[in-house]
Amino acid sequence: SSVRWSSSTATGFTVSVTDELYDDTPLPTKGDGGVTPFLGVKPGDTSPTIDSCMVSPNAHPTWKLFRLLDEDGNLVEGAQMPPSVSEEQWVRMYKAMVSQQEMDTIFYGSQRQGRVSFYMTATGEEAIHIGSAAALAPNDPVYAQYREAGVIMWRGFTKQQFADQCFSNERDLGKGRQMPIHVGSSEHHFHTISSPLSTQIPQAVGAAYALKQEGRDNVAMCFFGEGAASEGDFHAALNFAGTLEVPIVFFCRNNGYAISTPTHEQYRGDGIASRSVGYGMHAIRVDGNDMAAVYAATKAARELALAESCPVLIEAMTYRVGHHSTSDDSSRYRSIDEIKKWKEDVDPIARFRNYLERERLWSQEEDAQLRSDERLEVLKALEQAETAAKPPLEEMFTDVYDVKLPHLEEQEASMLAHIAKYPDKY
Repeated sequence: SSVRWSSSTATGFTVSVTDELYDDTPLPTKGDGGVTPFLGVKPGDTSPTIDSCMVSPNAHPTWKLFRLLDEDGNLVEGAQMPPSVSEEQWVRMYKAMVSQQEMDTIFYGSQRQGRVSFYMTATGEEAIHIGSAAALAPNDPVYAQYREAGVIMWRGFTKQQFADQCFSNERDLGKGRQMPIHVGSSEHHFHTISSPLSTQIPQAVGAAYALKQEGRDNVAMCFFGEGAASEGDFHAALNFAGTLEVPIVFFCRNNGYAISTPTHEQYRGDGIASRSVGYGMHAIRVDGNDMAAVYAATKAARELALAESCPVLIEAMTYRVGHHSTSDDSSRYRSIDEIKKWKEDVDPIARFRNYLERERLWSQEEDAQLRSDERLEVLKALEQAETAAKPPLEEMFTDVYDVKLPHLEEQEASMLAHIAKYPDKY
C-alpha cells in the first residue's frame, strides 16, 4: 500500500489515504497460469480460486468514529484541536450554534401559534451545520436538504431574512413561492432548498463537474440525510461523481430517523460511509455532535477533494432531538425517554460549552446574556416580517423563463380575471 495524501497543518490531525486495494505487481498472463483480467474490477490479483465461500457483510470491518471531544467536552486522549482555528473563532462557532437553537425554538413556537404555516428545527444537530460550514470556503456552492439553516446562517443570512422567507413577504428572496425554511441565496452561494428528497445530490455533482472544467479552487458541498440515501438519485449521483472524478464533498447527516422510519428499517449495511467503497471514493465517519471533529473532518475532506479532484463522503452520526417537522409527532414512533436521554447526555451545544468554559473562554453569565440577546433579535425579526406586505401576485409567473411565455401569460390573465370576479374572496 502507499500513502497518497496526508494533511496535518490545516486540520490539526493527520489523515492518511492508503491504497490497499491497488497492487502494482504485473498481472499474470494466460501463459503464466493466470487469467485474462476482467474489465469491471480494480487491477490486482485476479487469480481464480476454488473457494466458493460467500463473503458475509460482517466480514468487513466496522467504520470507526472520528472524535476529538468526548461527550463531556474533554479532549480525547492524544487529540488536539485544529490549530488553524483561533480561540475567538471557536467562540464565534459556539455562538452560531446557540443562535440557530434560539431561532428554531421561537420559529417553531410561531408555527404552533398559527403565524407561519410550517417549520423544521435542527435541534441536536447544530454542531453538524456550524462545524462543516466553518470549514468551507465562503464561495463553495452548497446544495442542502431542508435542515441546514445553520450553514447559510454562518455565511451571513440574517434572522430577518429567515423570518421574511418564513412569512413569504415582499422581502423574501424567493418572492413567496417556497415553503417556510426552504431558503436560498445566490449572494451566499446557497442553492434554494427543494422538498423532494435527494434532488440536490445529482445537481451538486453537475456543479462539481463544472467547477472542475473551469479549474476553480472550489468544491461543491452536498448535504442530505440517511433517509435520502435510500433514493435512486443518491446512487446515480455518487456513481457519476466517482467516474467523473469531480471535487465534491457528500455530507450525510445520519440522525437515526427518516421521518418515522428508524435506521434499522432503512438499511442493513454499516451506515452510509460503507457505501463509498462501491463507488470508489474516500470516506470518513465522524461524531456529528462534536463540532471540532466535524470541522476537522470537513476541512480534510475539502482539501482532499480539491487536491485530487475526487469525491469524498462524510457520514456524521447524530440524533434528531426534535420532531421531523411541525407536521410530525415523533412520540408516536419513539419513546420520550429515548429523546430525553439523547438531549441530556449527547447535546452538542452543552458539550462545546463545557470545553469553552474549561478553557476559560466562556462563562455562564455570557451564555445567559447571549441567549437573551438572540431571543430578542428573533422576536424583532418575526414582528417586522409579519407586518410586511406580500409579494405582488404577478410574481407567481416570473423567473421560470427569462421572458414570460404565452401559456404563462394565459394563466396569469385567468387568475387576475378570477380575482376580479370574486373580489370579496381575496
